[in-house]
Amino acid sequence: MLKTGKEHIESLRDGRRVYIGRTLVEDVTTHPAFAIAVQTISDLYDVKADPTNADVMTYSEDGESHSSYFMRARTREDLAKRSSAHKKIASLTHGMLGRSPDYVASFVTGMAVAPEVFGDTADRVMAYWRHMRDNDVYAAHAIVAPQAARDPAFYERENLPVPTLRVVGEDDSGVIVHGMKMLATGAVLANEVWIGNILPLAPENEAESITLAVPCNAPGVALWSRKPLSTSAASEFDGPLSWRFDETDAMVLFDHVHVPWERVFVHNDVQLSRDLYFRTPAHAYGNHQANVRFHAKLELLVGVASRIARSTGAEQVPAVRETLGRLASQEALLAGLIDGQLWSAEPWGPEYVTYNRRSMYAAMNWCVEHYSELVDVLRELCGGGALQFPADWSVLADDDLAKVFREFWHTPQLGAVERMKLHKLAWDLVGSEFAGRHQQYEKFYAGAGFIVRGHNFREAPWDRFHGIVDELMDSYTHPSDESGAPS
Repeated sequence: MLKTGKEHIESLRDGRRVYIGRTLVEDVTTHPAFAIAVQTISDLYDVKADPTNADVMTYSEDGESHSSYFMRARTREDLAKRSSAHKKIASLTHGMLGRSPDYVASFVTGMAVAPEVFGDTADRVMAYWRHMRDNDVYAAHAIVAPQAARDPAFYERENLPVPTLRVVGEDDSGVIVHGMKMLATGAVLANEVWIGNILPLAPENEAESITLAVPCNAPGVALWSRKPLSTSAASEFDGPLSWRFDETDAMVLFDHVHVPWERVFVHNDVQLSRDLYFRTPAHAYGNHQANVRFHAKLELLVGVASRIARSTGAEQVPAVRETLGRLASQEALLAGLIDGQLWSAEPWGPEYVTYNRRSMYAAMNWCVEHYSELVDVLRELCGGGALQFPADWSVLADDDLAKVFREFWHTPQLGAVERMKLHKLAWDLVGSEFAGRHQQYEKFYAGAGFIVRGHNFREAPWDRFHGIVDELMDSYTHPSDESGAPS
């Protein structure tokens, strides 16, 4: 079933507990901090439900139409359709929603490709995937322990409970969990949250090796939001990205929450609680979406950089043209890595395929390492331009001030109002608090850099690389061998 935007908004009026500082938000769909982002997600659902987009955004299974990102790909064409759906969503949001509804859905769909990995809980995984698919569920995830919990010895010495989420009890109907998980980006806007462990756990941490899913309004669950950024701009004109695309980040707190067994997928299995992402196509499905989403953001960034240069005539300067050419080459490089994930698709078992993991992790590493550099290039092209404009749009509401503004702020290439509009957009990419959040996000959304490079190390065909070296060395010998002298 395809959910409409109106239905999604209604699904968020469900009694969830969201805190902004000490303030308990009664209704995220109407609160100024979240209402516009809720509408952004609603618009995505409406685009998805529009019959004119069905060829990209939906697929048929079990006699119903479902969102394309719930499709378990059997062919390269299926992968391409999934990728096109990601691209459609990312283009509508200019890559600013890292955890849009297609992200966690892709992880769970990847798990449904190889449910046997879960052993006795395989049926629960399949049932949850069908639940998400059939109800068009938007799920966030929180799969990292809070930073405060990474020295358990401290808590043992001080006789304090470790703040990370762990199982504190169980009964015939389920488990009781207590503690905190990070970082549930998008959870304020979502229906459910997936809890797990993407980082390795120590063998003795069985109580933490729990993978489960709960509704965001489950009794005992609370979302503590970071500072909202959508309200930092006076208008959409003054902060066009932060105004619409602040997806929010939140810590998830569990106060002795009871989770039924049907929503518990891993329990008391330290190894599986992490390996499930890599022994299934989950990590490849989910992070292909992240690659596609980043590419949409890069397209926007490159376009803004060129427009900024043209707005002053600077694009005629050879050094500036070289800079823009380098940006364009980097956009093409990432596009090629994304295409490579399709053309070098990998089989998964006898029925399914997945995106090429080496290309996916290479793209992920490139994005993590280069986003700050790309933003800095745009910053240099902007120069002091963004700091030269009036504080906000209100100057245009005064006829006398607007006349002065239009006279003195235009360039031969662009009128004053359009220049201000362009620089406000650029500032939301390079200098606003929203821009700063995105720099932090792109650097760490997949974990610290060494974790991303660890994925690349794991997937590299070292035997093939070593074989090339060994074959070359076997093709020649040292001079004494050739002369017949003793070796």
